[in-house]
Amino acid sequence: MNRRTFLQAASVAAAPLIVPAAALGRGGAVAANSRIAMAQIGTGNQGTHDMLEFLNDDRIQTVAVCDVNRESPGYWNGAIAGREPARQYVEWRYAREKRSGVYKGCDVYHDFRDLLARKDIDAVGIALPDHWHAIVAIEAARAGKDIYGQKPLSLTIGEGRAMANAVASFQRIFQCGSQQRSDARFRKACEMVRNGRIGKLQTVKCGLPGGTPDLSHDGARKTTEPVPDGFDYQFWLGPAPEAPYCPARCHENFRWILDYSGGQITDWGGHHPDIAQWAMGTDDTGPVAIRNGRATWSNDAPWNTATSFHFEADYPSGVKVIVSSDERQGVMFEGSDGWVFVTRGAIEAKNADLLYETDYGPGGVYLYRSDNHYRNFIDCVVSRKHPIAPVETAHRSITIAHLGNISLRLGRDIAWDPKREQIVNDEAANRMLARPMRAPWKLPEI
Repeated sequence: MNRRTFLQAASVAAAPLIVPAAALGRGGAVAANSRIAMAQIGTGNQGTHDMLEFLNDDRIQTVAVCDVNRESPGYWNGAIAGREPARQYVEWRYAREKRSGVYKGCDVYHDFRDLLARKDIDAVGIALPDHWHAIVAIEAARAGKDIYGQKPLSLTIGEGRAMANAVASFQRIFQCGSQQRSDARFRKACEMVRNGRIGKLQTVKCGLPGGTPDLSHDGARKTTEPVPDGFDYQFWLGPAPEAPYCPARCHENFRWILDYSGGQITDWGGHHPDIAQWAMGTDDTGPVAIRNGRATWSNDAPWNTATSFHFEADYPSGVKVIVSSDERQGVMFEGSDGWVFVTRGAIEAKNADLLYETDYGPGGVYLYRSDNHYRNFIDCVVSRKHPIAPVETAHRSITIAHLGNISLRLGRDIAWDPKREQIVNDEAANRMLARPMRAPWKLPEI
């Protein structure tokens, strides 16, 4: 949401309003006082998008937003974001349900811990730079909140394991934002593979985009500057190493810095390799080796992630999963009797007739069906059933990307024990399964 969009929305909010049935609980809608109380932690790029999606579900009431940035430009497409624009939008949306056209019920927080201390909040959305995911998610689970957490799940394999353990220990619902699992095309491709419609699966090619930073807007400014008013940069850094402030480090382009993320390997690694795992039926395990890696690395400081890459993940079944910026973007499944390719908005197969098959027989594999990732999360908050992208599944999927980055950074093949979650006979590589955190931050105890 940019300034113009917000001002247009605000002008609409000021007009006379008709009270919808949803506000009164009629027509199957949920009355406001019966809704699930939800809060959004991180109101930048993806966080604002997630918040808007949840506002479309009248089973929830957004009661709070949290961000270390009060309000500024520097986000996707030059948008203005932060906790204040988020609060203003939430209150504008709910004002439409009031005869007065006025609503003042969304609280703002700078520190996520203050928000999590509220007993009246049932669920939180977490959309932060990757280096913050584990601390906030574990604290949220400890506080008894259900969690919609953005992908990639974690900054490291060690942090992902800690998150999965915490969610299990505190019996929370966790949905990872790997939304391709709620797309009918991806589900169809995976069912075709699982039901043998392309023969014995041999190779999976995951085509990810190459990674070059967006040089438009504020992201092009890489020299040290004073920290803008209203932005708590030290809190933004949090557990990451101390570093001077520059716009290229935050908001729009943090993804290209290894202290905070893993480049496109982990950004899209939370999507296409996740679909590979789903199709192979390996949601609770992973590869046994990462081989044949090659990468080109950015040397345009502060950006230092891979801008092009290729590695191969070997599975005990004999299937090879290729993760590469050289492949067509999407997921290609190649079997002994055919192939199926799926990407956002398209699905293709060698035998196109198979795309219309709906009945795999009484012994067929019919995968979890979700047609809306956000609604599926709320469904599971209510039912207490597992969502379509639970934390353990997300952890196993992003492990592939993390192992790929480790292998590429070391410049050598690695062997992986998915049961023990250890790299075999490689002490230096095993040390990269976790990262030290800058004091006073540390992973919360479970």
